[in-house]
Amino acid sequence: MDTLALALLAFFVSGWFVLAGADIGTGMLLPYLGRDSGERRLVIASFAPFFLGNEVWLVATAGLLAGCFPELEGALLTGQFPVLLPLLAGWIVRDLGLWTRGRGPGRRWRALCDGAVTAGSWSLALSAGWLLAALLTGRPYEPAGGPVAVLTALAVAALFAAHGLGFASLRLTGVPYERTRRLVGRAGRPWHPFALTAVLLGGLPLAAGGTLAPGSYTADPATLRLLVPAVLAVTAGTVAVQAWIWRLFRHRVTGPSYL
Repeated sequence: MDTLALALLAFFVSGWFVLAGADIGTGMLLPYLGRDSGERRLVIASFAPFFLGNEVWLVATAGLLAGCFPELEGALLTGQFPVLLPLLAGWIVRDLGLWTRGRGPGRRWRALCDGAVTAGSWSLALSAGWLLAALLTGRPYEPAGGPVAVLTALAVAALFAAHGLGFASLRLTGVPYERTRRLVGRAGRPWHPFALTAVLLGGLPLAAGGTLAPGSYTADPATLRLLVPAVLAVTAGTVAVQAWIWRLFRHRVTGPSYL
């Protein structure tokens, strides 16, 4: 059961980085990809069907930590609180911007919401990089500091942005699409850049887990025997729904969404 619990944790953490990394990265580049309100709405439409489903992976990761790795969860909550706070704040601010963009009056309101989406996305990406800086050194009990932490946070944020750019190049049309192609280029198949950044982003938490050795923080065998089969059942449903959503919205967007 220990091995299954570890595999599930790695699966959900890597899944969040890869799947949510697409909408986070696209949100980070919103001011570049969309130069006016209409273009920004088209950019948001490219990831609007996915972002809620992608957030399920982060929720599942938190649930796995609480149930199967309680000691590690406690170390992270206490030691990484200064990192988790901007991560959660960025998550809330970004989602508020997305949900309220089309519900307020006037152009200034939409511009404010677009700024919230961009700022929240950057906060998520930088906080994830800051957290990884601590985990990669095997020190979950305190935030990483110094130039290494800054460089790691910036590098991870840049990888999120590149991942979002690759995703946007597969989803957008018109002028925003042309802007993505200026940076992505036209060599190779269209999905190659997105696949490359997906491998890199998915590998980051696995590398952190190898350094951290989360197997030493597992719950008692009785708890694992109770929780792991339930999580496996939920995982099957989550993967099925996620695959259905990505298949349903696999085509490029040609018009704005409801957001």
